[in-house]
Amino acid sequence: MAEYNFLKESQLHIHYGSNRYNVKITPSFSFSQTFAEDAYEVKTLHDQTKMFQGTSITKANPANFSFAIHLTTEKDENIVLDLLTDYDTTSGEQLLKSFDMYIVSSESTLKLEGCVITTGDFNFAKNSPLLLTVSGAAKKLSRVGDENYSLPGNLQSASTTRTPTKPLLDVEIDGSDVSNLVTATLSVQNNIEWTPYETLQASLSVTSASNAMYPSKYSLTDRVVSGNITQFHTSGNSSEYQTFDTSTNIDIKTIVGGSTFFHANLDGCMFTKRSSQGEVFTQTYDYRLVTSPSDLGTIITY
Repeated sequence: MAEYNFLKESQLHIHYGSNRYNVKITPSFSFSQTFAEDAYEVKTLHDQTKMFQGTSITKANPANFSFAIHLTTEKDENIVLDLLTDYDTTSGEQLLKSFDMYIVSSESTLKLEGCVITTGDFNFAKNSPLLLTVSGAAKKLSRVGDENYSLPGNLQSASTTRTPTKPLLDVEIDGSDVSNLVTATLSVQNNIEWTPYETLQASLSVTSASNAMYPSKYSLTDRVVSGNITQFHTSGNSSEYQTFDTSTNIDIKTIVGGSTFFHANLDGCMFTKRSSQGEVFTQTYDYRLVTSPSDLGTIITY
């Protein structure tokens, strides 16, 4: 009888450097990779009956993945934030930290090789656990063994408990508290471009997925840190209706147990302010970091 793979029974392991981390994720987990098809005409003047195009498959598109984690008080998920924000400068240029991911199910062990996180979204909704959703790209997706496959790296110890947080939200703009706060978001976007990896010589030897051409190198083109802050429109903030600023500081904190838990200290932002109408009128700051910090990991911490 065939044995199925169930997502809810699977585990996610991140292998970075010599260490391995068993990351606890929400059910919102996906990954895939496709192959690129090159179609060509087969109809000729001498044979008009060939109505369907021929095909050639020699390379794979970059793989994609996404998952979400709760930022707990134990902070076992810190490796994910580190991979999102920090640079790898070992090659002499600023690149994202690359890692491998292993998905272990009840029947298979799958590997995503050469992963980089391209997007990270924080959602600071009231009365909701603090959640980080990430997505990214990888070089290759493959099945490397069954459920008993020996994973590489030194497994890092994890806390015996996991405590999601429902933090208090504190947002300041140029040192002043945002009054009547509703919600806030923060997004980190790492824009990359894959180096062309298709050559005529290599394509001629492709016979299957095992020797197809896979992405190998990428360049980091730019980084965008942005988000929005929503407040109720009241008599106390009506003087700030429909405003903008091209140079301001935005400070986003979550407070747990009276202490700062998450902190995004964004010096040098722009924002535009817009209004929305529902049962209650609101105003929203749409902001973006315009300065270039040396390392995002020093200004976005938890």
